[in-house]
Amino acid sequence: MNKFKINDEVVVLAGKDKNKKGKLTKINYKKDTVIVEGVNLVKKTVKASQENPEGGIVDKERAIHISNIACVSPKTGKATRVSFKEENGKKVRIAKACGSVLA
Repeated sequence: MNKFKINDEVVVLAGKDKNKKGKLTKINYKKDTVIVEGVNLVKKTVKASQENPEGGIVDKERAIHISNIACVSPKTGKATRVSFKEENGKKVRIAKACGSVLA
């Protein structure tokens, strides 16, 4: 079981977007990187295509290293570490800060 899942609410711990919160949209375990919605935006030039006939400059989310994010505690709303526990024969993720189960 992994500490992070897609659609988890996370907070950025380091970098230019420190303390920003967002949802996890993509996880790459081979490169240990994640993409967080609305965080680490960069300008990217896009060629004209059938979907985007004008082309131009768009804002795009770039990857962040997995060590630079933490889950948000459901009760306190702050960054928390994640532990694992057996409940009813299933392994669940627990927020260390408040002890609540992460969905």
